[in-house]
Amino acid sequence: MTMLTPRTPTKLAPPGKGRRERKAAELETRTRLAGEQLTGFSARPGVQVLQELSATRSGLTHAEAALRLERHGANVVAHERAPRWWFQLAKAFWNPFIGVLVFLAAVMWWQDPADPGVVILSVMVGISGLLRFWQEFRSGRAADALKKLVTTTCAVQRRAGSGSAPTTFEVPMDQVVPGDVVKLAAGDLIPADLRLITSKDLMVGQAALSGESLPVAKADTRTDDRGQFETADPVEADNLCLMGTSVTSGTATGVVVATGADTYFGSMAGSLVGERPQTNFDNGVRKVSFLLIRFMLVMVPVVFAINGLTKGDWDEAFLFGIAVAVGLTPEMLPMVVSANLARGAVAMSRHKVVVKRLNAIQNLGAMDVLCTDKTGTLTEDRIVLDRYLDVHGNEDDEVLEYGYLNAHFQTGLKNLMDQAVINRVDEAEEVVVDARFSMVDEIPFDFARRRMSVVLDRNSIVGEVGRPEHVMITKGAVEEVLDLCTHMRDRGEKVELTAQLRAHVTRIAEENNRQGLRVLAVATRTMSTPRETYSVADEDRLTLVGFLAFLDPPKADAARALQALADKGIAVKVVTGDNGLVAARVCADVGIDVGHVVLGTEIDPLDDTALRALAARTTVFAKVNPVQKARIVRALQAEGHTVGFLGDGINDAAALRDADVGISVDTAVDIAKESADIILLEKDLTVLEQGVIQGRTTFGNTIKYVKMTASSNFGNVFSVLVASAFIPFQPMLAIMLLVQNLVYDIAQLATPWDRMDEEYLRKPRNWDAKGIGRFMVCIGPISSIFDIAMFVIMWNVFAANSEAHQALFQSGWFIEGLLSQTLIVHMIRTRKIPFIQSRASWPVMVMTVLAVLTGLYLPFSPLAASLGFVPLPAGYFPWLIGVLLAYCTLTQLLKTLYIRTFGTWL
Repeated sequence: MTMLTPRTPTKLAPPGKGRRERKAAELETRTRLAGEQLTGFSARPGVQVLQELSATRSGLTHAEAALRLERHGANVVAHERAPRWWFQLAKAFWNPFIGVLVFLAAVMWWQDPADPGVVILSVMVGISGLLRFWQEFRSGRAADALKKLVTTTCAVQRRAGSGSAPTTFEVPMDQVVPGDVVKLAAGDLIPADLRLITSKDLMVGQAALSGESLPVAKADTRTDDRGQFETADPVEADNLCLMGTSVTSGTATGVVVATGADTYFGSMAGSLVGERPQTNFDNGVRKVSFLLIRFMLVMVPVVFAINGLTKGDWDEAFLFGIAVAVGLTPEMLPMVVSANLARGAVAMSRHKVVVKRLNAIQNLGAMDVLCTDKTGTLTEDRIVLDRYLDVHGNEDDEVLEYGYLNAHFQTGLKNLMDQAVINRVDEAEEVVVDARFSMVDEIPFDFARRRMSVVLDRNSIVGEVGRPEHVMITKGAVEEVLDLCTHMRDRGEKVELTAQLRAHVTRIAEENNRQGLRVLAVATRTMSTPRETYSVADEDRLTLVGFLAFLDPPKADAARALQALADKGIAVKVVTGDNGLVAARVCADVGIDVGHVVLGTEIDPLDDTALRALAARTTVFAKVNPVQKARIVRALQAEGHTVGFLGDGINDAAALRDADVGISVDTAVDIAKESADIILLEKDLTVLEQGVIQGRTTFGNTIKYVKMTASSNFGNVFSVLVASAFIPFQPMLAIMLLVQNLVYDIAQLATPWDRMDEEYLRKPRNWDAKGIGRFMVCIGPISSIFDIAMFVIMWNVFAANSEAHQALFQSGWFIEGLLSQTLIVHMIRTRKIPFIQSRASWPVMVMTVLAVLTGLYLPFSPLAASLGFVPLPAGYFPWLIGVLLAYCTLTQLLKTLYIRTFGTWL
C-alpha cells in the first residue's frame, strides 16, 4: 500500500511557483484565516464577543456607525471590473502574428513608404484586431446586463444617542458595519458575517457556500450563551450566519463580526480578482504561433541568402524575403479565429447562452472532463416526498395520510418537507382532510426536540363514553421520535416495540439514509383523556406508524444529457458540497458510475501528485470546500485534461476561475457569474451539449485554416527555394506574393461558416502543435511537385526561360499557385472524398469561385501592368487544368495514407 505524504496548508506561495499556484495559495490562506477568526467568535460567549466589538445588544449609535463605516469601508466584496475599452482594444491587437505583420509592414514602409504592401498588411492587422475587440466588448456588456440592479436592505437596530432607546431601521447592505445588531426573519439575506445573540427555530439556506440542497438548522441561542465547541469550518458553526446565505425560517438577532473583504465570502472573492490563468486554448494558440514563427525565422534568411547569391540584387532579395515571410505567416489567423469565435457566440446566444470570453467557445469543444455541482444541474433543486413506508419498508398510504395531516394542520411556517408532503397528496388528488378532522392543539417544532405534533379531533368517531377522540400525530427526526415510541403499527395491528423490533425499524431508516434520502418518522397516540390543550409532556407512549423519505429528485432529462455528453467523449465528475450519501443516490439515479465517493476530508492530507491520481479515478466528490474544488480542477488539468466547471455558488468561484471553461447561470451569485466564461440562461446540461458541438465546430474550422495555410505556405516556400536556386530571375515578384496571399486569405474568411463532418464532432478536440508541424511537412511538399511541374511547362512549353519573359513565367505560376491553394481547401477540409462524400457550405463554395475568378482575371485586368502581370496564352489553360487535377488526385491518395499512418487528419 502506498503511503501518501500529508499535505501541510500553504501559508505563503514559494517565489518559484507559477501565478496560478500563488493565487491558489492566497485563496487558501485568506479563507483559512477568515475561518479561524470566525470560529473563534463562535467558541466565545456572546457577551465577550459584544465586548470585543465595543457593541451592545441595543445596537450602535448613528454616530458610531458612521465612524465605523469610514474606518472599515463599505460592506462590499471585491468584484472583477470590465477593463476600459481602450485597454480591451490594445489587448485585441496583442498577438504574435499581428506583431510579425506590424514589424514587416514597418520594414516595408522604411524601404518604400509608397509600397502597396504596407497598405495590404495594415488592412489585415486592422480588420483582425477590430473584429476581436468589438465581439469581446459587446459580449462583456451583455454579461453585465445580467446583473440585477437591485438595492437590498436589512433590518439593523441602532440608537439616536447613548441613552436613547433602540430603533430598527432598514439600512442598505453596503452600509452595515462591524458591531451592528441585525434582525433576521424568513426570506432575509444575511448581510455580513454574524455571531448569533438570540435565535429561535432558525433555518438557513447555505447552498451558495456549502452546496447543501436542504436548509441547515442553527442552534436556538439565548443572550447568555457560553459559545459552542470550536469547529474548524465556520459554515458548520451553529451560532454563525455567513454573508451570502439566507434565512428560510425562524427568527434571530446577530451582531456583525466582519464585513466586506473581511467576511468568509469576501476572503474568497478578493483572491479571485485579477488576471486569469492561461487556458488550454491560450496555450494551444501560443504553441502553434511560435512553431510557425520559428519556421519562418529559419526559412526567410535561407530564401534571402539564395536569392542574393544567385541573382546578385540584394535589395530585391531583401524585399522578396519579406514577401516570403508574409507568405509563411498565417496573417489572417487572428481574424479567422475571431470570426469563428464570434460566429460561435452568436449561434450559442440563440440557445440561451451568453459567452463572456470568446476563447471559452473553443475550450468548450476541447473539454473532455466536466465537473459539475449536483443541485439544480442533475436535480430539480426542490424537495419531494420520494417514499412513504411502513415499519417494514413497504409503501403504505396510511403513513402518507398521517404525514399529510401533520403538515396540513400545523399553523407555523411550513418547511420544505411539509410542503413536499402536501404537494404529493395534491398531485395525487387524494382528499384526506374533510369533516372527519378538526384542529385541537399543536406543539410547534423546536431544534431541541427536532419534532412537531398536532392534535386532531377525529369527529366521525365517538368513544364509548360519548366523547370525541383526540389523536396526536408527531413527525420529526427518526432518533428523537423513536425514543418516545413504545409500540408500532404492524400490518394494521398495534404491537409492542421490543428491542429487536426497535433495531429492525432503525435499520429500515438507516437503509434509506444510505440511499441518500432524508428520513422523518411518523408516530401517533390516541389520547385517553381528551382536553383543550396539550404540551411536550404528552409526546410520550407513541405508536410508530412509519417513515417519510425525501429527496431532491433528478431532472427527467439529466440521464439523457449525461449520456449525450459521454457519447461526445466527455467524462462527468460531480463535485458538490452536499452530503456524500445524497450525492451518491442522485448520481446513481442518473446513470453515473459512482464508485467510491471521496469526501473533502480525504483530499486535504494529499499532496498534488496523490490528488492527481485520485481525481483521475474518482467520479463523485462530496462535502468539498472552495479550495478543494479548485485543487480538483487543477489536478485534472495537470493530467492533461481540458476541464469545464459548472457551478453557481460562492463556493464554486475559485474552481470556475481555474477551469479551462467556467460555466455558470444567470441566477447564480455575482461572484460566480464574474468568474465564469459562459453564462447559461437555463441550468441545463442539454444546453451544454449544444455548446460543445458549437465549440468543436469552431475549433474544427479554425484548425482547417491553420493546416491549409501552413501546409500550402510551406509548399510555396519550398517551391521558391527550388526556383531561386535554378531560375536566373525572381520566380514571383514580392507584390505578387502579397496579392496572392491577400486573395487567398480573403477567400478563407468564409471558413467560420463551413460545416464539420459528423464524425469530427464526436470527440474532444485540442491544439496539437506537433501535429500541425507534421501535417505541414507531410502535405505541404505535394504542392511543390506541381509547382515545379508548372515551372517546367512555363520554361519549356511557353519558352518563359529568360529575364525578357520573366513576367509570363511569374504570371503562370501566380495563377497555378493561387488556384491550387484555393482548391486544395476542399481536399483538406474533410477526411472524406470532397464534393462527393462531403461538400463545403455555400459561403465557402462562393468564396472559392470568387478567388478562382479573381486569380484568372488579374493578368488580364487593368491592374496587370502595375502588378507585373502579362496576359497568358490560351494554350496555358489546358495544362493548368491537368496540373490541378493531378494535384487533387495525388493529395487524396496521400491523405488516405496519412490517415492510416497517423490515425488523424484535422
